[in-house]
Amino acid sequence: MREATKSAKSRWLVGMTAVILLLASALPVFGQGCALCYTQAANSGARMIQALRSGILILIVPPAFLYTAIAVMAYRRRNQFKDDAEQPESDFGITTGRHGER
Repeated sequence: MREATKSAKSRWLVGMTAVILLLASALPVFGQGCALCYTQAANSGARMIQALRSGILILIVPPAFLYTAIAVMAYRRRNQFKDDAEQPESDFGITTGRHGER
């Protein structure tokens, strides 16, 4: 059982590392999809380009953290309802344990 847990953790770590590397490698490409950003950057100086880069990061970081937090919460609570459904209730509405203990 422990080896299965270690294997699952190592697969998760490898997957997260791959996702982070994939996202980090695409940072220079983020501003190229928006025509307005491209036009503004082409017609401005170095300070404006740096401000646009900062603005792009400011707009992309909070949703990324929010998405990550929701994904982590969903992963941690994935079996919550399954565990609740497996426990039988007694005649008095009291949830009992696996072998009838309270």
